[in-house]
Amino acid sequence: MNRRTLRRAAVPATLFIALGLTACGGGNEEESGGGDSALSGEVLVDGSSTVQPLTAAAGEFFAEEEPQVNVSVGTSGTGGGFEVFCQGETDISNASRPIKDEEAALCEENGIEFTELQVATDALTVVVSADNDFIDCLTTAELATLWGPDAEGTVSTWNQVNPEFPAEEIELYGPGTDSGTFDYFTDEINGEEGVSRTDYNASEDDNVIVQGVSGSANALGYFGYTYFEENAEALKAVEIDSGEGCVAPSAETAQDGTYTPLARPLFIYVSNTAASEKPEVKAFVDFYATNDDRIAEAAQYIPLNDEQRGELESAASSIG
Repeated sequence: MNRRTLRRAAVPATLFIALGLTACGGGNEEESGGGDSALSGEVLVDGSSTVQPLTAAAGEFFAEEEPQVNVSVGTSGTGGGFEVFCQGETDISNASRPIKDEEAALCEENGIEFTELQVATDALTVVVSADNDFIDCLTTAELATLWGPDAEGTVSTWNQVNPEFPAEEIELYGPGTDSGTFDYFTDEINGEEGVSRTDYNASEDDNVIVQGVSGSANALGYFGYTYFEENAEALKAVEIDSGEGCVAPSAETAQDGTYTPLARPLFIYVSNTAASEKPEVKAFVDFYATNDDRIAEAAQYIPLNDEQRGELESAASSIG
């Protein structure tokens, strides 16, 4: 199995603004515990690009209290993240879907025990360019027509998806096969995980998808809700009709269950061994759990409800 090189991904600019404002409004170094910490070292995280900004935000806040600890967050996709996590190369794995049986088996084979923590909710968002004037809502059937494996080589213009759409060539952008977002979308829309047309522009970097879709009025793509919010001036979120009418992605519709079938939980997976042997990992996970609301707000994610928040704090406290 190939080793993957961890790389630090870019954090959206508005996140740093939000964190900066929070830091300016906070207390002094003594109040934040920033001057006399005994903790040092590195917390290694890799995985989902959807969850990356959330964990990066947690790392920025954590640095205010523990400045000698570096939280390094890579973005090789959910599948790529589990690959290195289950080889013991990372401490935490970001995931936009639950771990698969074969991934859990690899962890077990390598002696990696883990704890799953839900840290936020996402509204997986289908987007078109802000210049697109013919798509406001798509049914799940239209999405399947557009993205299903039978569409490859046969569905190439928009009027083939809906006769009311123009006869313009379709340009598609989406996550690669290592992405949990790809797994989730294909399962919910095409009826089987991993089954999709392959003649589209694939990237594990959501910013590449943003650039591609925003650059053409005939383009469409999908990714996590945060990346739409970060680029709302250049993109338009498509409403989804799963049989009960068109519903826009939002924090409210994801939490109340009306945005179906694309609302989903987001996770981090923590190596129990790393949390036991590296105090900085345990401290970071505890901080993440107890400050999850603040982190989600700063990173523009959909926060957990009260029941989910209680489950997160309980599960995190039991690690190590």
